[in-house]
Amino acid sequence: MEGQASGSLREQFADLEDPRVERTRRHELLDIITIALCAVICGADSWVEIETFGRAKEAWLRTFLDLPGGIPAHDTFGRVFAALDPEQFERCFLAWVAAGTGVRPGEVVAVDGKCVRRSGDAVTGRGPIHLVSAWASARGVALGQVAVAEKSNEITALPVLLRALALEGCIVTVDAMGCQTEVARTLVERGADCVLAVKGNQPWLAEDVAELFSEAQATAFADLQHTTARTVDSGHGRLEIRQVCATDDPEARVYVDPQRRWAGLRSVAMVEAERRLRDNVSHETRYYISSLPGDAPALGAAIRRHWGIENGLHWVLDVAFGEDQGRVRLGHAAHNFALLRRCALNLLRRESTARIGIKAKRLKAGWSDDYLTAVLRA
Repeated sequence: MEGQASGSLREQFADLEDPRVERTRRHELLDIITIALCAVICGADSWVEIETFGRAKEAWLRTFLDLPGGIPAHDTFGRVFAALDPEQFERCFLAWVAAGTGVRPGEVVAVDGKCVRRSGDAVTGRGPIHLVSAWASARGVALGQVAVAEKSNEITALPVLLRALALEGCIVTVDAMGCQTEVARTLVERGADCVLAVKGNQPWLAEDVAELFSEAQATAFADLQHTTARTVDSGHGRLEIRQVCATDDPEARVYVDPQRRWAGLRSVAMVEAERRLRDNVSHETRYYISSLPGDAPALGAAIRRHWGIENGLHWVLDVAFGEDQGRVRLGHAAHNFALLRRCALNLLRRESTARIGIKAKRLKAGWSDDYLTAVLRA
């Protein structure tokens, strides 16, 4: 494949085990993956569309692929991706991300889950797949994903994903579902800092943190060392005011974690958010525990970065890639197709000459071989 980044991709995926028996391998596995990735970059969202792309672009594809069996049929794409081991495919994806972008010390890595709603199969009784993803918020790079096992939840998948990533020196933010002692311990072992949202899934912790700040507010924080920060965001008739209060007072840590269950716990934070939209005003108070110092501006910035995964990854996958409407279901195909989307999204984001949205970039790549080549070289 042309270009440094795309060449690296083929190199990282070279050890992927081919699930087909030898006599049925009319097409090279890397050719199938390469065509599928290029097609997804250019707007394909199904196996039929991937085959259609391949046939329309066969002359261009042959400039860097041998294609001894020609362009595979859509059934071939479907069978191969349904049979590919998603854990192996994920390891190849992680290796490619590490080779191309990696994780940078000090950056915020947001971890959150997303359901691919139409990927379930009513005939077999299998529910839609649920993926836990890691997102480098500032750069807009998908770092990895793990599928949640059926009849399980994000709690079991999170440590698996965290152990697979090189997170040393990073700040990992996790929503309330991931506020688990094992998650905190895993991040300490990986050399990362954490900011964990605290809610009802940890009722005793949530109650103690809320009580800590309630008692401190009653005395105007006379007995609690703390820092504060205030931010105001506005746009489209909306005004959001956030007041962050944080403390790393040793007595506060003992108060919320007397048994020292939370590895690396150093600070506790409260965010009071006010949202105004025309005549409607809403208030919300959120609590967090962290391994970072009690620096309210820094903690507030990390917390705001976390929500980038919703807008920069989940929303883009649904709007620009139609992920929630995808009906790829057979075998491991839904999981593997989700990885193709994330590979495509990373490449499209890394291409910076076209200052347009991701959906428009997909269209442009489909219209222009030169631009598609630029995306692959990004």
